[in-house]
Amino acid sequence: MNEPEGLRFRRLNRPQIITDSHEPRYKGTSTYSGKVFRVTLISVGGFLILPLLVVILILESPIQPEVFSLSEPPLLTGCYEPNLKLRQAQRLYEHQLLGPESVANIGDVLFTGTADGQILKLDGKSVSVLAKLGRPPCGSHGDEAACGRPLGIRVGPNGTLFVADAYLGLFEVNPVTGHVTSLVRGSEMVAGQRLSFINDLDVTQDGRKVYFTDSSSRWQRRDYLQLIMEATADGRVLEYDTVTKQVSVMMEGLRFPNGIQLLPDEESVLVTETTMARIRRVHVSGLNKGGMDTFIDNLPGFPDNIRRSSSGGYWVAMSAVRPNPGFSMLDFLAQRPWIKKLIFKLFSHDVLLRFVPRYSLVVELQEGGVCARSLHDPHGQVAAYVSEAHEHDGHLYLGSFRSPYLCRLDLRQV
Repeated sequence: MNEPEGLRFRRLNRPQIITDSHEPRYKGTSTYSGKVFRVTLISVGGFLILPLLVVILILESPIQPEVFSLSEPPLLTGCYEPNLKLRQAQRLYEHQLLGPESVANIGDVLFTGTADGQILKLDGKSVSVLAKLGRPPCGSHGDEAACGRPLGIRVGPNGTLFVADAYLGLFEVNPVTGHVTSLVRGSEMVAGQRLSFINDLDVTQDGRKVYFTDSSSRWQRRDYLQLIMEATADGRVLEYDTVTKQVSVMMEGLRFPNGIQLLPDEESVLVTETTMARIRRVHVSGLNKGGMDTFIDNLPGFPDNIRRSSSGGYWVAMSAVRPNPGFSMLDFLAQRPWIKKLIFKLFSHDVLLRFVPRYSLVVELQEGGVCARSLHDPHGQVAAYVSEAHEHDGHLYLGSFRSPYLCRLDLRQV
């Protein structure tokens, strides 16, 4: 073999370098790994989705929502124009109380009921326990029914306190000694329905009649989100006669009747109907007794308590608004009960609360339901979860159903 032929032979038989991407056995391994990954992904997905399908298809929803409709929310313009006026409020007694839902005053001494079932006396910087309506333990969701949850509180004409406890009933409390007198027992049957969620109250000037709301015969206070989402029309306005000791139904068929306020002539009461974002006028005496009409419809939020203002109007507190422009979840869900059912299958009460946007709004309404002014705290940075606006001596005291403080706003500065 001559040299050129030998060189040609060596070139033809020179070892070739083959990369990994072209190796047949590696190709088979890659295909196998891909199959394993896909099978694993599908298995994990099925493992996660299967329980969800079981929940959706098998478990029963704790609520049976009714379909209802709300008008398009009013534009947040004009009287409802957003501002930061509630952020000028000062927090009082921070971390010395929890959930001061409602406020009453005798002189400059304040009284409130809290989430641990106590009636507190707030005198200057001093906080003391005036009375306790229930029994321990207190503090958890499950303890509330036995511990008690004081909500609405008023001062009667004889200087005593009238208190509505969501579970335990109506009480009269001596503001000096703390002596407690039971007026109406919680869970009592009235006209075939049980008192399950006693909420707010007001007392006539002669002390003879006490008008109060029972928000639902099906749901208790600790399940108020279920009540809002279910939108059942089983709420009532009732009258307690302090002389005859009788309880009578003044109006029924309301969706979450909440705050209540006697009108000056005491022939009718204003009742906030939370789920419907409106205030109703219920005639409790006189020629129109037994009738009802609308004081104001289509509020920019969901109203809680209502109290008189010094101008002759009414303060209405709201802890959730219906933004327009914007998106209101409760308005969206009003005609979609199947979504409500799904939500309550998947999430607990406490989890759902975290998704409720915080926005505090207090509106002053004049006669005829005309808006006079509004005070806002977007995102509830200073005054959160407002439940009531109680006016005293040029200041607005802001109750809250969850916050660990009371707020005071100087009206002369806003």
